[in-house]
Amino acid sequence: MTRARYALLAAGAVLGTLAAAPPAPDGWTAAPAAGRPYAYLEGPAGSVLEDTLSVTNPGARPLTVTLTGEGPAAVAFAARTVTVPARTRADVPFAVTLTAATPPGEHRGTVRASAGGRRTDVDLRLKVSGPRLAALTVEDARVDRATGTLHYTLVNRGSTVLDRPRLAVRADGLLGTLLDRPGQALPLTLRPGERAARTAPWPDPPALDSVTVRLTATAPGATPATATAETVFASGPALASAAAVLLAAAGGAARAVRAVRRRDRDRRRTKGAPA
Repeated sequence: MTRARYALLAAGAVLGTLAAAPPAPDGWTAAPAAGRPYAYLEGPAGSVLEDTLSVTNPGARPLTVTLTGEGPAAVAFAARTVTVPARTRADVPFAVTLTAATPPGEHRGTVRASAGGRRTDVDLRLKVSGPRLAALTVEDARVDRATGTLHYTLVNRGSTVLDRPRLAVRADGLLGTLLDRPGQALPLTLRPGERAARTAPWPDPPALDSVTVRLTATAPGATPATATAETVFASGPALASAAAVLLAAAGGAARAVRAVRRRDRDRRRTKGAPA
């Protein structure tokens, strides 16, 4: 149903089909058209699905009803507010818009009618068709050299919801492995197309080393995703200690060279002396 058609309905025909209805002892009612127990819609992601909500006013005075919807997809009515004449039923069209990122499978929502301090909730059930694909990537990996904190972003590239993905961390320096943390479940749920910027602590990063960090994320049904980040840790005290060691080594080397030279001179003198 096009937006123009909805505008026309809202302007002059928001009541839809009007028909006499028998009085209801419990007052006004709201239900899917044709007496169904719930609204059921089915279609692929990226489509617009249509249905009708019937609001019945058995009273002797007009009834003004406010209509809203909630759930995994946007719900739009021909009119958000409808005035139903006495002893009349108003059939109000509504549309559910599925985005291209809506995952395949069963989804639940609610269509709500409110009037006179009372509300009625109508169960909305959606079935989104299409292939189910689990895909996860790790992006924007980097290391904070000041604290060792690991920064990264998880992205759901598939068509299914990813619940509690796992992350493993490994860091290797010049002399071997510095960190080897097995996969840990993250308190995170990613819908298709959703991104989540995350951090992971590294409490004791090296003071002086060249490091390669590898982040590996996994989720049920998805191929493991890996990202790497390289950095160089060089704190002031570590650099000072390294410089001191180098200076000491250089001084020791210089003394060794001078000692070798003295021995060579002594040998030459000894050989040149008369018997």
